[in-house]
Amino acid sequence: MASYKIEVSATAEKQLRKLGKENRHRIIEAISSLAKTPRPTGCRKLKGFEDVYRIRVGTYRLIYNINNKQVLIIILKVGHRKHVYR
Repeated sequence: MASYKIEVSATAEKQLRKLGKENRHRIIEAISSLAKTPRPTGCRKLKGFEDVYRIRVGTYRLIYNINNKQVLIIILKVGHRKHVYR
């Protein structure tokens, strides 16, 4: 299976920069692991969206889109579970 290319949206990049060093490091590790396993154990498909998933990284959530035709993952949002779905 081919490795997926990962793109980070401007919104997600801005949200990542606001996080603390330790949380940022854990989330970046989770993002890089998505290239090999785009649907890891524990990921959930978001209702009302096509090919939009979320994974948990502690109290933070990573929302991303999978494009299988282009073998591409786009990171849409990164944030605390209280605020990321707004």
